[in-house]
Amino acid sequence: MPRFSVIVPAFRVQAYLHACLDSVLAQSFKDYEIVVVDDCSPDACGPIADEYARRDPRVAALHLPRNSGLGPARNAGMGRAAGDYLIFLDGDDTLLPDALQTIADRIDATGEPDVLMYDYARTYWTGRSVRNVLAAHLDEGGPARFRLTDRPELLQLLMVVWNKAYRRAFIEAEGFTFPPGYYEDTPWTYPVLMSAGSIAVLDAVCVSYRQRRRGNILSTTSEKHFDVFDQYDRVFAFIDARPELALWRPVMFRRMLDHFSALFASRDRLPHHSRAAFFRRAAASCRRYRTPGAPVPRRALLRHGLLRLGARRTYQALSGAQRLGGRLRRGSAAVRRAVRGAALRAHYRIQSRLPLRSRDAVFAARGGGGYTGSPAAIEAKVRELVPGVRTAWICRAVDAHTVPTGTRHLTPGTFAHWTALARSAYLVNDAAFDRGLVKRRGQVLLQTHEGTPLRTVGTDLLDRPAAARGTDFEQLLRSVDTWDFSLSANPHSTLVRERAYPSAYLTLEYGSPRNDVYHRTGPADVARLRETLGIPAGSTALLYAPTHRDYRRVQRPALDLERLVRVLGPQFVVLARAPQLAGPGGHRAPHPRIIDVSGHRSVETLALASDALITDYASLMFDYVNLDRPVVLHLADIEAYEAARGTYFDITTFPPGIVARGQDELFDIFATDHWRGSRSAELRAAFRARFCPYDDGYAAERVVRRVFLGETDGMPLPVPSAARRTPAALPAQDGAGAGVKS
Repeated sequence: MPRFSVIVPAFRVQAYLHACLDSVLAQSFKDYEIVVVDDCSPDACGPIADEYARRDPRVAALHLPRNSGLGPARNAGMGRAAGDYLIFLDGDDTLLPDALQTIADRIDATGEPDVLMYDYARTYWTGRSVRNVLAAHLDEGGPARFRLTDRPELLQLLMVVWNKAYRRAFIEAEGFTFPPGYYEDTPWTYPVLMSAGSIAVLDAVCVSYRQRRRGNILSTTSEKHFDVFDQYDRVFAFIDARPELALWRPVMFRRMLDHFSALFASRDRLPHHSRAAFFRRAAASCRRYRTPGAPVPRRALLRHGLLRLGARRTYQALSGAQRLGGRLRRGSAAVRRAVRGAALRAHYRIQSRLPLRSRDAVFAARGGGGYTGSPAAIEAKVRELVPGVRTAWICRAVDAHTVPTGTRHLTPGTFAHWTALARSAYLVNDAAFDRGLVKRRGQVLLQTHEGTPLRTVGTDLLDRPAAARGTDFEQLLRSVDTWDFSLSANPHSTLVRERAYPSAYLTLEYGSPRNDVYHRTGPADVARLRETLGIPAGSTALLYAPTHRDYRRVQRPALDLERLVRVLGPQFVVLARAPQLAGPGGHRAPHPRIIDVSGHRSVETLALASDALITDYASLMFDYVNLDRPVVLHLADIEAYEAARGTYFDITTFPPGIVARGQDELFDIFATDHWRGSRSAELRAAFRARFCPYDDGYAAERVVRRVFLGETDGMPLPVPSAARRTPAALPAQDGAGAGVKS
């Protein structure tokens, strides 16, 4: 008997059925069967099902003699199912990788509940994925198993059949089946949840819910939407037959009113000539099942009242007034934005005609983020070395807390922000300032960049449209022409950028200020950082930091971190700095040995706290080798990456550490300790010599003395040989963390 029976009804989904079935067959958990129900589909769904059944004995294909709809098709699948748990998956949706394993683990951990509820993400035809906005209701805190009365807020989730796993013995004992018609999920999900003896939740996205551009049955204009009345008749009949469920009657009454209101408000579902009849049927159902008691939001009180009274014209007038009010509010907001924009432009022009403030300096990092990177290191050194200077940092209000005391915070798009850009003598950024900036005579602009370039940048992207993604190269060059100084960490960066960003700026080959911290941090400080991040004492912490893939519209995890920590054992933890690990729209509660640091503002802090780095093509590798700690490259897709983005040299022939071309190879590298052996140390030393010749903890000082103090004699400051540099050391400790070889 398999653990799961995955039931897949198929009707006019031939374009998606392969992906649906492949997503199940690719699962790491293998104890399942798939029952594909061809609902007499006029396209190739039947032959596709037969093809998969021939290829894999776990797949069974059922062919219904006539089209019956989703409900009867699912019933046919249940009749064939033999698994402990039933999972329903529509033919145009897919399971996420490892979804069945995750579901199985949660079922075991919660003592085999009657129903397990899990999450989904809407996936649009553009490739964009958005997690269910009510995912917080799936919090796994509290009792592992419960009844619906303990967590009634679960009814706010989408009441569909495919975001739950059902214990087959419970379903058969209760005699649950699907009715025919539209909205067949309604008289299934509500009765199942109300009568379940035990429910559990799983805070993980397991299903990709495809949002088809066109062709979704429930979005078509049809009188079949009247089926919703029969479905709620069935729900109330179920409640009436079981007196112990009477407490749910007012809740179902309110849910019914909300459902009717949503259908009537939708302009593309009901034929125009049938809207009055629908409203009359809705009013009749409201009078028949009216049960006061459930709280109603204030904004819905009037709508529900008019629906119960059957006051269709008043209801429509109210809805029309609300839509008109919304358009007026949006219009007035657009006018306010336009007026404010014009005022800001006029303000900037006026400020640009006033004298420069020779002691003012403005700093920023890419994307208006918090206080970080080389601009932050230079700003701190300016306050230390330049008397009388006034510094300001541009960042979003949410990141204002990262700006140090004594440095002014500027919110982008404010009058103060534009005043500072117009009148400050010094402008420092690692990206580009607002495109509205017009650099004045006497202003000094320092471009610090973001690390050493491995992947193609600047005008070198002209023949790589997949990576350029609509880059305005004329605007790029206008921005480059404002640079007075371009900071470079090494000769490689100098040569690349002077070609990719052609202009008349002066290159300062002084090292990377953001790397100073790697040479000026002691073991006690590193220990505090590890404690702050929640790294257990004695553990070996691996920082996983992959880069963005230009050739993918949707970013997918390249490495199975849960499997990695299982292979490594309990002495290892992973610091995961990879937003795409969340999968479509979100992720489950964190694994106890995987620490999500995707939102951490300072990658330097994460590097200092870790024992080793796992990355692919990220420029972080050039900075990390300053620490003289192991680096492992996971380059499973290097051919695709090279074709889409391009690199300036073959990283496989001159890597900073051991290279893995696949996931299993990566696991072997760690299992055999090859990741921190003598070969790893040799590669790291050669890489550091080539790309970190000036990183010694004083790069920021060299920049400040040259740009802000105008010192040229004896510049740059002498850089000690690599043998004399002292990178930050890990704290002495017992256990695996102390045993990292160099």
